[in-house]
Parts: sequence; C-alpha cells; structure tokens
Amino acid sequence: MTASHPQPSTELQRSMPLNRCKSPFYSIKFFVLCHGMLQLAQLLVSGYLKSSISTIERRYGFSSQKSGILASFNEVGNTLLIVFVSFFGSRVHRPRFIGGGALVASLAALTMAMPHFISGPYEYTDHISQSKDDNSGLCQIESTFQTPLSNHSCTPKDGQAQQGVFPLLLLGQLLLGIGSVPIQPFGISYIDDYASKRNSPLYLGILLAVTSIGPAFGFMMGSFMLRFYVDIDKKSKVEITLERQDPRWVGAWWLGFVVAASFLFLTSLPYLFFPRQMPKEKAGGDATENGAKEEKKPPPDQELTLTKFLKSFPRIALRTLRNPIYLLVVLAQVNLAALVAGLATFMSKFIERQFTQTASFSNIMIGGVSIPMAVLGIVLGGALMRRLNIPTRGSALICVTAILICLFTAMPLLLLGCSTQRVAGIYPTQPKTLACSSECSCPSEAFNPVCGSDGVEFVSPCQAGCKNKILDDNNSKVLNYTDCGCIDVNGSYGYALPGTCGSSCKHFLLPFMVFSALTCFIASLSQTPSYMMILRTVKPEDKSFAVGVQYMLFRVLAFLPTPVLYGTAIDTTCILWGKKCERNTSCYYYNMDLFRQRFLGLQLFFICGAFVCFLLSFLVLRHREGQQVQQAGQGYVMVDGEKSPDNTSCK
Repeated sequence: MTASHPQPSTELQRSMPLNRCKSPFYSIKFFVLCHGMLQLAQLLVSGYLKSSISTIERRYGFSSQKSGILASFNEVGNTLLIVFVSFFGSRVHRPRFIGGGALVASLAALTMAMPHFISGPYEYTDHISQSKDDNSGLCQIESTFQTPLSNHSCTPKDGQAQQGVFPLLLLGQLLLGIGSVPIQPFGISYIDDYASKRNSPLYLGILLAVTSIGPAFGFMMGSFMLRFYVDIDKKSKVEITLERQDPRWVGAWWLGFVVAASFLFLTSLPYLFFPRQMPKEKAGGDATENGAKEEKKPPPDQELTLTKFLKSFPRIALRTLRNPIYLLVVLAQVNLAALVAGLATFMSKFIERQFTQTASFSNIMIGGVSIPMAVLGIVLGGALMRRLNIPTRGSALICVTAILICLFTAMPLLLLGCSTQRVAGIYPTQPKTLACSSECSCPSEAFNPVCGSDGVEFVSPCQAGCKNKILDDNNSKVLNYTDCGCIDVNGSYGYALPGTCGSSCKHFLLPFMVFSALTCFIASLSQTPSYMMILRTVKPEDKSFAVGVQYMLFRVLAFLPTPVLYGTAIDTTCILWGKKCERNTSCYYYNMDLFRQRFLGLQLFFICGAFVCFLLSFLVLRHREGQQVQQAGQGYVMVDGEKSPDNTSCK
C-alpha cells in the first residue's frame, strides 16, 4: 500500500466493521432513502415555482415573458457548473458536496420567498370598501370636478421595493440551479459505486421514480397553498374580502417556498455524516463484514488535470455529435424537453384563462392528472423494452409510432376552446371611451370586473355606470351593483354581478384534460427507448460523456429558451394590459383564440420536430443495417460507419 493511502492501525481496523454495522450512515440503503427525500425536496421547489408563476405574475405585475425568464433562470447556474461536476467525479467528498448543494438550494427557496416580506400588503385595483356609505369605485357623476384616485400609490419607496422583486427572484433561481448541480450526478455515482450489482438498478429506479413524481408534488402543494390569501400573515380573516374566483385573487405563493426550504434544510443534514467511501454492499444487500473485504474504487487518474479535461472536452464532444443516430435522437429529445418546459410553466395559466378556473384547481389538473400519466408512460415504455428485448431499430420504430399518435391526440386540443367573452370597450370592439360612462370619471387603472345582466362584462362597476351596490346582511361582501347606465335591459338600467362573466367553454375542460393526458402518456412511451438508442449507438468509452452532453443540450436548447419563447408568444395575444404608475403590468384580458392557437401551436411544432428526428434516425438505422448485411457477405461489418473485419465468422 502506498504512503498516500495509509491504512488504519490493527485495533482501529478491527473496530471499524462493528461501528459501521451499527451506524446507518454506512448503509447504502439509508443513503438511497436520504437521497430520495432530498431529490423530492429539490424538485418540490422547481415544481412549486411553476405552479405559482401566474400568481406571482399577478401579484407583481410581470409579463409572461418575464415569467418565462424567471422559470428558466435556474438553468443558467446549472449549465455553467455541470461540466465541472463531470470532471471532479469521485475526486471529492461527494456526500458533503451534495449536502452543501442542498443547503444552497434551501437558501435559494428562502430568497424566492423574500419579496413577500419586503413588500407591503397586496393592494388590488378598484378596492370598494364593504360599507354602505363608501361609494368609491362606483360611478359618481356629482363629483366630476374631483379627480378620482386610483388605489395604486406611486411613492418612491414602493417603487424601489417593487423594482427589487424581480432581481431577488432571479437570484433565488440562480442559487437553486447552482445548489442542484451536485445532487443528482454525485448521488447516482455514489450509489452505483457502493451498491451491489443486483440492487443498483433497483436503487436507481427508485430515484428515477422520485425524479418523475417530484414536480407533481410541487403542483399539488401549489394547489393547496394558493387557496390561502397572500397576506394571511398580515391581515385578519375579516379583512380579507376577495373570493378565490375573483380575477384579482392572489394566493399565498410565498408559503410553499418557506415549507420547501425547511424540507431541503432537514434533508441536507444527513449528508454531513456519510463517509467519503462506504463498504461495498454484498450481493444479498448487506454491507461487507470487515474492512479487508471492502471493494474500494481505484484512485482517480491524477494525470488528468482540469486544464487537460477542458482541452479534451471539445474533441470528445465533436466525436460524439458526429454520430448521426446520437445527434438525431438527442434533437428529438430536445424537442420533447422544450414541449415539457413550456407546458409545465404556462399550462396552469392556460387552464385558468381558457376555462375560467382558479389557480388552485389548475394545479390539481396538472399535478394530479398530466404528470402521473407521463410517469406511467415512462414506466410502461421501460417495461416493454425489458419484456420484449427490443433491438435498436425496434426502439426507433416505437419512438416514431408514439410521436405520430401524439400528433393525432394533440390536434383536437386546438379546437377545444372558444373566443374571449364580450368585454365592453375591449372585445370584440375597442372604442376609446364608453359614452354611457364618460361622465363617471373612472380611474384608468381600475380593474374590478363585473358581469352585466345583459351578459356583457365590464372592467369595473364604474365603467358599467353603476351608481349603487347591495351588500349582504352581514355587510361582508357585495352581492350586486345596481342602476348601471351602460346595461340596458328592456329599456331600463340593469344590474351587474361582481366577478368576470367567464368563459363559455367550461364544458370543454373534461375532454381537454383527457386528450392532454393521453398526449403526455403516449409521448412518455418514447423516453426509455430513445435512451436505449443513445446507449447502444455510442462507443462504450463515450457513454457517460454522451449522457452529459445530452443533458447539457437539454438545458441550452430546451429548458433555457423555451419558457421565454412561450411567454413571449402569450404576451402577443394580450388585448388589455394592466397599468400602475403609467407602466404596463400583467395582462388583464387575452384574445383567447390567439392564445389557444399560439400556445398549443407551439406544442404541435415541437411534436412535429421530434417526429421528424425520430423518423430520420429510423431511416438511418435501416440503411446502416442494410449496409451491414451487404458488408457481412463480403467479410466485413460496419462499425461506427467504417469497415472492419468480420471476426465472428469461421473461415
């Protein structure tokens, strides 16, 4: 034994096995349990952010493009550091690096909750007091000489706090990306090193399952947290007058980040006690009985410095990308990853707007239906590959068939919707002012939608020309607004109910979710076969590197740009932007036909891209097999596109 790896004394060596047997931190099974909980906590944060993105938008007046930048920003820190993780490998104390990354991720979750605590209470526009004597927000013709005040104040202090919110959220996302870097790669390699060959696939399968269902837990937690009012810690229940169905409602988006940060902190602590090297698990699943029988990984190649690694990186990457099958399959997966990134970020918002549902309900649809169906598809695809022992060309055929069926299940989604409800002065016609309420001096920033008895929606009771209101017996909420000059019912003034008239497409929600879930399920069937195509068509020495390049391309080409692309497309369909201090905030009304066509049209675009790439890979494989048959008859076989002697035949 070299001097660089000294052995413990005889007495210490004898006592070590006993101590290790007693300590759970020398059990790979306990490590798998801890790592599953940690990955669940980490993915809880990212899933929760996507479930709350439309609520954060409404609270701080972000555009969808800004929301897309926020959703994708954690990939920046992740992409910059993932190369170094592939280099360091087992050169570092992996459990402590995992624990340190989890602590950084916990800090990131707290950072993302911080804007709530540095901002004042949420002030929504056109807030009408629950008092019979207070007619603010109504049409007041007798006080036209006065300038009605908007509920939005533009003090410098509030402006500075508002401007600091977005950078703070971006910082939290950046820290989350950095903290997540060592968690999965180091955890998987650590398990693979010290688990038995028999149990290693089982352990990794457990982690893969957790990785798949983690975001679902995030959406479900979002559904629960957004039922509470945003200022639940600042206002009493009596002071909260908004209903969850009100388009101005903002749920307690920050509360989930506090819970997730606590969960991350607790799950990071065990990693401080796991050893750098662990006893190798025996075939039966138990640790070795003495230190002499431990299988230790060979020391890393000290000759490969970081400089040499970075210099060799482009050469190996180019060699890998020159493999046509690898390149086509990865591009197909990039299209599917882009599809998932965009839908996960904005599908909740789409359901809210298209079918007039609450954010809480929309998150249940995604976390309880779409994601579980995708997980089921992944599991079934893997089971088919194992059961039928499908070759590489068969894997390509499965991918082509699955994505082709996806096209047919995704197309009906474009038809399951309807146009925007009639909104006076906004849609379908857009006069500059409403003559019927021109004398009411309504605030330009007012937003308190009401639904007239004639079926037309108005931006506020003032815009509808309503002069009075009726409260319930407890004076706790407005029942309706009366004497509305802009609502004509049989020649007399009509009334208006608080809230939006809503979409007339609610009956399409069930078929929409059925087709959406089917699309998720069928598309997920291609995941395992496509991974097997990559592993079977690259050189054995390049497999680990090929997977690393694959994930890097996912981040650079899919997870980074796609949420921004989706958000920008959604913003182009806005027909009324909110205003605060003469600046645009979040969108109040969308052209729902354009919203549906552009949002779901991007989905079809990425599905078509995946189909073309998988089809080309299938054709290349078929051509390559034909060449192999032809060359085999001449005493040669094709290996990586080059002729090699056929050593399998007896001559």
